[in-house]
Amino acid sequence: METRAAGWARRMPHTPLWWDAFTAHLKTHRHTFYAADALTHAARLVIDTGTADPHTLLTHSARTSPWLSRPLTDFFHAHRLLDTPNGTKNPQAAARRERRIQAVPAPLRPAVRAFADALVAQRHNAERLGLRPNQLKTIEIRLDTVRDLALHIHAQGHPSWASVNVTDLEAFLARNPARRASWLAGLRQFLSHAHRTGLILHNPAAALTAPQRRGFKGPTLTLDEQRALYRRWNTSTDALPQEAFIGLAALLHAATTSELRHLTLDQRNIGSRTVRFPGRTVDTALDSATWSALERCLTHRAALHTANPHVLVTRLTRTTTRPAGAAYIRDSLAPVGLLPRILRSTRLLTLADELDVKQLTVALGMSYAGTAHYRQDPE
Repeated sequence: METRAAGWARRMPHTPLWWDAFTAHLKTHRHTFYAADALTHAARLVIDTGTADPHTLLTHSARTSPWLSRPLTDFFHAHRLLDTPNGTKNPQAAARRERRIQAVPAPLRPAVRAFADALVAQRHNAERLGLRPNQLKTIEIRLDTVRDLALHIHAQGHPSWASVNVTDLEAFLARNPARRASWLAGLRQFLSHAHRTGLILHNPAAALTAPQRRGFKGPTLTLDEQRALYRRWNTSTDALPQEAFIGLAALLHAATTSELRHLTLDQRNIGSRTVRFPGRTVDTALDSATWSALERCLTHRAALHTANPHVLVTRLTRTTTRPAGAAYIRDSLAPVGLLPRILRSTRLLTLADELDVKQLTVALGMSYAGTAHYRQDPE
């Protein structure tokens, strides 16, 4: 590797300042043969573009050598030569949206594509204004609903969205009464957009309703079950560090799977023993048990010798800057047979009963409707 790096350094017009660090990074994080190829292609990219600018190299590599983008991106982010990454979720989410759009019958597809673009634009505007944007998963759920409706009405012989009426929507919603509320929310949003843009003359979903029981009705843990879990994660040696931290963060601090996945090292304050979970506007003070679990988790993480900025690192993300997958969070609690959302819901019910809703929305970064949902007597 050193010989090849030195050889390419002599051939390049100007050797990048980061060239030696890139060589060392490849030796540590990639297989020898893969690293050698990456080094060669990176040198040729520098020669062809005539620059060592990270942004330029990534742009050209995406067009000429897509496989090279990943090691370059990981290196540039690890050595702070680029802005802090948002992860690969945006390109992946765009690909998932495109698959859903392509599944819509061709005559109905343009309207669905315009709707998807509008949802993404709303998300970007909310981020720019500092508001709470729609989650990428929410956009995909909306597109799932519209795709299924499109397939349904196309099979019924509808050539366009303009001919859809209330009867068609009722027939579609009747296919799964348990999901009526979720499907109707997506249909209302899509058909409202179609009405605003002149695709249809009126919104046939406006008159439809989906009565729902108010308040949280999901599974929770008893006080004895919570105490047993606390003892396991605080005093027992049976639990792995990741399990203990994930479990205590969800049970005591109502941490979500997304917050745990995207928590980074620079979002903790050792002096005050606080962390800033992503999406929350205030720091969360950790109790001694959760802080100890976090320290054990970081000790385990240090043994991986990773440059990944996230607290929770897996075997697959060790050589990248990506966050751990949602499945990793879920599987970490497999020894106790619980899902993270059950631990979080248990805590939210207690907090909603003890705290004012406005305090809870500020502390957890939730919406008013989201916190009111956990009130015993929701307003």
